[in-house]
Amino acid sequence: MDNSAAAAGMAIAGAVMGLIYLVVLIVVVASMWKLFTKAGKPGWAAIVPIYNIVVLLEIVGKPVWWIVLFVIPLANLVAAVLINFELAKVFGKSGGFAVGLILLGPVFLPMLAFGSAQYQGAPQLAPPMPVY
Repeated sequence: MDNSAAAAGMAIAGAVMGLIYLVVLIVVVASMWKLFTKAGKPGWAAIVPIYNIVVLLEIVGKPVWWIVLFVIPLANLVAAVLINFELAKVFGKSGGFAVGLILLGPVFLPMLAFGSAQYQGAPQLAPPMPVY
């Protein structure tokens, strides 16, 4: 096998992988759009960087300052896990479904978005403690 055939094979493999990535990306964005709409938020917010996290935090009932956790290494992983558990909960799903969201998000996110799950509402945030 000569170099040109190997290069052509690698180019085809790269194109196929790029196409798979694009399909997964479109599925995830469409799922987030539908989830936002189910929760009474604007669907277009799913495609706006940073703002989509703010809206997701509102949906799951977490304070907006949690966005800071996403720029701290390791804390971002913990925050993402907690948000996925809350996301499953506010749509009436179990902890097992939340584990699915964490480990296989591109599979479980469309199930949550396009399935029969209904938004139950976010838990109310506690009011800030008064300072005396």
